[in-house]
Amino acid sequence: MFRLPRFFNVVRRTLCTSAEDMGKKGTFFYAVRKGFRPGVYNTWDECKQQVDKFPSAVFKKFATEEDALAFVRSQAKAPFTGRSEGCDPEVLPPRNIPSSSKVVLLGSKRTHEDFEDEGESSVKRVKLIEPPKPTASAVSSDGFTYMGDAVVVYTDGCCSANGKIGARAGIGVYWGRDHPLNVAERLPGRQTNQRAELQAACKALEQAIEMNFKRVVLYTDSKFTINGC
Repeated sequence: MFRLPRFFNVVRRTLCTSAEDMGKKGTFFYAVRKGFRPGVYNTWDECKQQVDKFPSAVFKKFATEEDALAFVRSQAKAPFTGRSEGCDPEVLPPRNIPSSSKVVLLGSKRTHEDFEDEGESSVKRVKLIEPPKPTASAVSSDGFTYMGDAVVVYTDGCCSANGKIGARAGIGVYWGRDHPLNVAERLPGRQTNQRAELQAACKALEQAIEMNFKRVVLYTDSKFTINGC
């Protein structure tokens, strides 16, 4: 499942006031591109709740809803590079909202060793299909977020000094704020960024199988992982 959209719900509210009238009356739309729940909000207080204490939050005020929505949906695609930042052991909300997503239909379980080879010839382990509309996602009382009948999860991997002696890599799996299944741990074996990204995705899918989920929307910022599936 995969990167998942700059995905989350864009909050759309129907307003009867025209753009011209809104400007005159001082009504604004607050667009959150990167925050706890990306979307468009009508008040600063609502916007602040989504960006306050969120790492590298991206938000802006607009006079029209159209411009605000365009800002939320326009995420520049940066070139892919292996990251070299240190790994924060704390599990935080996803730092990036994906631009596209896929649904994983879970099948037979495989071991992590199946992904040891970082070549592009790895055997495909999942079938990818187009997901339901992202606006259908919602947090359930069980603590999971769903998109239709598929559960949503975010994964990430990082490696400091990637490709060098003394490299240290870690993986992260994020199911929701303070969720008991969240993972932040050291990567076993070879310490590389690509292995960390793959291991994080494998960990999330294994957890989903253990929880008897049949469909999963998995968000990752790793092009290597996406292309490998």
